Amino acid sequence: MTTDKQASTWSTAAKEIVSGGAFRAFLSVVLGFVVGAIFMVFSSEAFLQALTYFTARPTDALSAGWTAIADGYSALFRGSIYNYKADDIVAALRPITETLRFAGPLIAAGLGVALGFRVGLFNIGASGQILFGALAATFVSTRVSLPWGVHLVVAAVVAIAAAAAYGALVGFLKARTGAHEVIVTIMLNYVAAGLLTFAFRQDYLLLEANGGGTPKSDPPAVTAQLPTLFGDAYTLHAGFLISLVGVVIYWWLMERSTIGFRFRMVGHNLDAARTAGINVNRTFVYAMAASGAFVGIAAVNQALGATAGLTPDLDGSIGFDAITVALLGSSTGPGVLLAGLLFGAFKAGAPAMQVIGLSPEVTGVIQGFIVLFIAAPPLVRAIFRLPAPQKTTVISDWWAGLRQKGAKK
Repeated sequence: MTTDKQASTWSTAAKEIVSGGAFRAFLSVVLGFVVGAIFMVFSSEAFLQALTYFTARPTDALSAGWTAIADGYSALFRGSIYNYKADDIVAALRPITETLRFAGPLIAAGLGVALGFRVGLFNIGASGQILFGALAATFVSTRVSLPWGVHLVVAAVVAIAAAAAYGALVGFLKARTGAHEVIVTIMLNYVAAGLLTFAFRQDYLLLEANGGGTPKSDPPAVTAQLPTLFGDAYTLHAGFLISLVGVVIYWWLMERSTIGFRFRMVGHNLDAARTAGINVNRTFVYAMAASGAFVGIAAVNQALGATAGLTPDLDGSIGFDAITVALLGSSTGPGVLLAGLLFGAFKAGAPAMQVIGLSPEVTGVIQGFIVLFIAAPPLVRAIFRLPAPQKTTVISDWWAGLRQKGAKK
């Protein structure tokens, strides 16, 4: 039999869980899928036709609506997780590998944006940093000859360094001139896109041999391509593993390192950090450089994971999707990892939804509403009648106690 004190502790812990950010993020995802289901229903011709005689046979409209939802989300599952209608096991498992492939650059870019958030900076220049890093990687992978293995490492390091330098430029301008990072990163996105297009049109730089005037690069040399993880049957390459390493590095940097403590302190209270002796301007430069470095891993995925020539739109929507991934992941390493996998599944599953006649933009609608609910915590709390955030920290105290016991052992 539990005592009143134990019951009170469990009740407090439960309230802390349901009022926490992680649970609210989960509910935001659920609400996003609910809105997506509504969108599927009202985009179904069978449902709209059944509405014309709804009062006579309401079950027809309900059945058509449920069928639209079931078909839509089953198609999303088959396109992103497991295709149970495939003819063989290789084809059946291809969707999950595609999800991981799409998730790799999203996770890496999400980490870069998340780091900026933790320092109080809004880095929306991930798109430009990806392009600038890809520009450097493509030059090394197509115009420099190096042995197998060394070539890949050098191209990857150059890409990450170039993206970090591009990010550091934003921090430098903010520190020295007070320029707002949002405006600077937006402008640098256009600069990077212009530089990449120019380079892809010059045969002495990156233009594809015998490619005419098409803005396209030569494919990266075989010695500089990221190896596939499961053979030629799948396109998943080692870039995903590099992104996983990036998650571990991000966690250590932000939670265990001295400079990570400075990053968090500046982000939490700028004036207090300055009073404590932290060089805030220098921290801005370091933070944007580190943010760009993580985004550079996404550039490695895009530039060195391809076996064909690259075009100036190689970043797709990764740079802006990374903002959503960082928000959904609450700017934590594990959170960004899970959010990147979710959005990778959306990207992998969208074509399968289009095959059954459903607009692939449904996944964009779901993502948009997830961000909306993430950005509006009071709305989510009102919908689910959640308690206000708890000031008590029962779970945190319990976890701290376990860590202290482990340290003593």
